[in-house]
Amino acid sequence: MSDSGTETDPKAADSPEFRGQFDPRYGEPVEVAPLVHRLTANNPSPFTFHGTNTYLLGEKSVAVIDPGPPDDDHYNALTAAIAGRDVSHIIVTHTHMDHSPLARRLAQDTGAPVFAEGPHRPARPLQIGEINPLDASADTDFVPDIALSEAARIVGDEWELVTHMTPGHTANHASFSLTGTDLLFSGDHVMAWATSIVAPPDGAMADYMASLDVMLEQTHGTYLPGHGGRVLDAHRFVRALKSHRRMREVAVLDQIRKGIVTIPEMVAIIYRQTDPRLHKAAGLSVLAHLEDLVARGAVETDGDVRIDGTFLAV
Repeated sequence: MSDSGTETDPKAADSPEFRGQFDPRYGEPVEVAPLVHRLTANNPSPFTFHGTNTYLLGEKSVAVIDPGPPDDDHYNALTAAIAGRDVSHIIVTHTHMDHSPLARRLAQDTGAPVFAEGPHRPARPLQIGEINPLDASADTDFVPDIALSEAARIVGDEWELVTHMTPGHTANHASFSLTGTDLLFSGDHVMAWATSIVAPPDGAMADYMASLDVMLEQTHGTYLPGHGGRVLDAHRFVRALKSHRRMREVAVLDQIRKGIVTIPEMVAIIYRQTDPRLHKAAGLSVLAHLEDLVARGAVETDGDVRIDGTFLAV
């Protein structure tokens, strides 16, 4: 899931070079690397790009990474792509409704265990009177059979994955590197087509920025994301993402110093070139930056950091 936002200067030198070209080839497994096929769900939206990518890993038996949304057509295409082979593992990067719901159905039909960091949870407790605006996108029924921790290894017949905890987009987001290759399954943490949404209370900006550093600690240079095409020259892209987020932080601070003290006013200026349908998500992204800025003492507000609060520079 992406916020698809751009800075007021979308061509700034430090911004990532996002790639909007992608052929989803719905219903068709596409080989993207040895042992790896991609199957894209037909659920396009401003948040999912052309749809959610499910990955099949292996040949003799397969692991399924992010089975996808509760959609019969995608499930039928997935079972056709499995083509009668054993499903050895079901692996989930995070528990948004476009990624994890089919894990239950696939597990029931195949008997394969489900691996993930854990159930869905917010990155912080809800404030008094606060409603999670992303409740509809959260798969709150999801419970993995096997909970993963940092550096946990998942071993198949022909492959091994190493788990990397990458919270930020969600509190339970994980990425998985494929041992012996240049590949890393990055879920919604890093994508080539747009920035990932970081929306409190589901996500947290401090966690997201720290998780980008986790990615930079890995040697893998090609990412297979949850939406869109592969991320190439991944370390350069991740460094640009960090700069992009810092630029957005600077933009938020700049508006506060100019007397723009509410989130809707900031969004109208900072995201003026963004699809208005995404302004609500953009407001949550600004909220994430403000939570981080208040925690670091750069901005102050009266009480809790809230979407309807007012903010002053320190």
